[in-house]
Amino acid sequence: MPQLDGDKNRPLTIGELSSRSGVAASALHFYERNGLIDSERTSGNQRRYRRDTLRRVAFIRVSQRVGIPLKDIRSALDSLPEGRTPTKRDWARLSQRWRDELDARIRQLEHLRGDLDGCIGCGCLSLKSCALQNPADVLGQEGSGPVRWLTGRA
Repeated sequence: MPQLDGDKNRPLTIGELSSRSGVAASALHFYERNGLIDSERTSGNQRRYRRDTLRRVAFIRVSQRVGIPLKDIRSALDSLPEGRTPTKRDWARLSQRWRDELDARIRQLEHLRGDLDGCIGCGCLSLKSCALQNPADVLGQEGSGPVRWLTGRA
């Protein structure tokens, strides 16, 4: 792990940011290309990151881990004044916006878990074993895919 000197204002190299955040340099480049983090360039065209980028990267990773799409993460970060790094208060406000979406996902997963034993997973729902859930293959008339699961119909 790269040694950091005592200067708390010294920007981080990409290697230092990668090592300290646990995120691969290629992912950091991706985040930068997508406007999630930014860097300044040295006269030798090397990236340098402000130290608060560590907190920003942590925010991105936690958000991704709970399934928030990058476009929504970027929108959340863009909503912060002057592009600053999220604070604890910001996180509480931003995460509240995502709560309904996460709750809906949880309900879908619980529905899937409940149906897992009776579903073969292919989505056709026209087998004889589905006669109670799909009599006369009525769901087949609505198109392909797991229609009953996606619409939440029992």
